[in-house]
Amino acid sequence: MNIRSRIRSLAAVAAATALTFTLMPAGVANAHGYISAPMSRQAQCAAGIVECGGIRWEPQSVEGPKGLMSCSGGNGRFSELDDDGYGWRVTDVGTSLTFTWTITARHSTANWEYFIGGHRIANFEDHGAQPPSTFQHTVDLSGYRGHHKILARWNVADTANAFYACVDVNIR
Repeated sequence: MNIRSRIRSLAAVAAATALTFTLMPAGVANAHGYISAPMSRQAQCAAGIVECGGIRWEPQSVEGPKGLMSCSGGNGRFSELDDDGYGWRVTDVGTSLTFTWTITARHSTANWEYFIGGHRIANFEDHGAQPPSTFQHTVDLSGYRGHHKILARWNVADTANAFYACVDVNIR
């Protein structure tokens, strides 16, 4: 095979490869988000309120398999989020609390769950809808008093993963 034939062959392969990648369906964006108000543990890290590791730079990335009950979502890189004695600021709240989510990459959503002490206290079904970049849920806390950690779980509709956030509150 002469040099011209070799160049033509390589050019044909390169063109076919480029065309293949162009015609392939775009991948689904990874979901990313966290509770920004009241300040979740990762929001406190991002704001420098509590000294944290890598979560400070990516509060939206607390992702893990669906069904977990840990603030870190089982992600060892963010294990400080699971430490209840880490110095987290506690927010005084009433018996109704509005959570504001900041979404940095929108993704189809199955549902949003909120837990206190392992008991689900609220569930918001989204049936595959994409959330806006900022939105709120209001949760009834009337059955609780005192200091509690609220675990929020955002279950993504088309993957096996969820996003996790914990908020420390004092319910008055």
